[in-house]
Amino acid sequence: MSLTFEDEPTLLLHPADDVVIAKQSLAKGTRVRGDVELGQDVSAGHKIALRPVPKGAAVRRYGQIIGFATAPIARGDHVHVHNLAVGDRHQTYEIGVDYRPMEMVPPDQMRYFEGFRRADGRVGTRNYVAIVSTVNCSASVSQFVRERFRDVSRDFPNVDGVIALTHKSGCGQVLGGEDHRLLQRVLAGYARHPNVVAYVVIGLGCEVNQAPVLVERHRLSLMNPAGDRPPVITIQEAGGVRKAVEAAARAVADLLPFADSARRTRQPISEIVLATNCGGSDGNSGITANPALGFAVDELVRYGGTGVLAETPEIYGAEQLLVRRAKDERVAAKLLSRFDWWQRHLAARGGEMDNNPAPGNKVGGLTTVFEKSLGGVAKGGTTPLMDVFEYAEPITSKGFVFMDTPGHDPVSITGLVAGGANVICFTTGRGSVLGCKPAPSIKLATNSVVFQRMSEDMDIDCGVILNGTPVADVGKQIFEEVIAVASGKRSKSEICGVGEEEFAPWMLGPVL
Repeated sequence: MSLTFEDEPTLLLHPADDVVIAKQSLAKGTRVRGDVELGQDVSAGHKIALRPVPKGAAVRRYGQIIGFATAPIARGDHVHVHNLAVGDRHQTYEIGVDYRPMEMVPPDQMRYFEGFRRADGRVGTRNYVAIVSTVNCSASVSQFVRERFRDVSRDFPNVDGVIALTHKSGCGQVLGGEDHRLLQRVLAGYARHPNVVAYVVIGLGCEVNQAPVLVERHRLSLMNPAGDRPPVITIQEAGGVRKAVEAAARAVADLLPFADSARRTRQPISEIVLATNCGGSDGNSGITANPALGFAVDELVRYGGTGVLAETPEIYGAEQLLVRRAKDERVAAKLLSRFDWWQRHLAARGGEMDNNPAPGNKVGGLTTVFEKSLGGVAKGGTTPLMDVFEYAEPITSKGFVFMDTPGHDPVSITGLVAGGANVICFTTGRGSVLGCKPAPSIKLATNSVVFQRMSEDMDIDCGVILNGTPVADVGKQIFEEVIAVASGKRSKSEICGVGEEEFAPWMLGPVL
């Protein structure tokens, strides 16, 4: 992607593109690119045709097809939902043709951050005690217990907080079915997350998702950092809500001295597992924040760290670029199998992969899922695709990897954190405020208007790229912010107290 900035109010992203992107709102009759006269008013982030496009012909942005003209498009026309749609794309895949081994940073040049090394060798960026609710029926008890410890850091300064992981599931599921197994994987992933120093499990007693089964199946009794077996409280056995709250509060209180004994120590940044996500995207996302984040991911990978791309439905139309970077046929096959699964999953429910972008995305200039995906995949940088993981599956590979998640922000991030991500970078053009405790979330604004309007929520202004700041410079800023936040600097979402209600395990199947 090459950008020119002079006094030109539009951006041409690739020489083969049929459209340019408005950097600012432009009035009908404005001339851009020398002699292209706008036929309509065009908002910032939206597309303008550089040349005539006949009905049915492909339209390119980023040098890639973003859709097909549904009506004749004249030079200078606004290109959007009224004249552009997904159409019938015939995709071909070239496995590994862009695979290039990474040139890694020498060990003597390793960068470091201040993190919590756990007994199992993994490294956390935060130090939380978690209350793990097995079912919605124990959610209120879990929240009542959490409220007892709102000011925990006052007496235990090395503890970042006590969080309650509550949700709307855990019963009405097929026992041992896909939904049940997925929920258990998420809960177990959070319980043994490197940012969680200790945890208590709370259930009702009669639910499908039994607490003792969760502990046994996922070997939590052998992996609990605070002892041989995590405290398990069931409301029915405890004698009701009040007694369960008292029992669980005592269990948390007993864990706090152990949790407070943890200390930050110097750790290599190769221990950072960085989750990437986007929400409330706009026409600038693929120009500013996403490629800048991709630069930061590349830097982290060079140091031996892990960068994770996700949101499978929002990579549709750009998956061919990831296949080209796959390290081998196995990795490519794993990625494409997830797209096959999504096609079947949606077809069975009357949906399609192109039921995207959302209304807010369209207001921001995005027209088709292909266009959204091509901008979104830039978050993954340029390094080889080393592995593909299913939702909430433990992330065990280093380098750039992919996790299969929905595009819905809280559900996607929940899976990434369950997989072990200990820092999150979240790009947004419309102004998403998502956090996801226990992992800190860094917000990257794609345009300066959103950054300035929501300065209490946004961490970095990537909109400066539109005014000529190099993508690499902003990417370096993001990279340094990741290291700082991993070392304990609070992100804006943490300062605002956001991040607990966003725990949202993916619910796949029927409720019985």
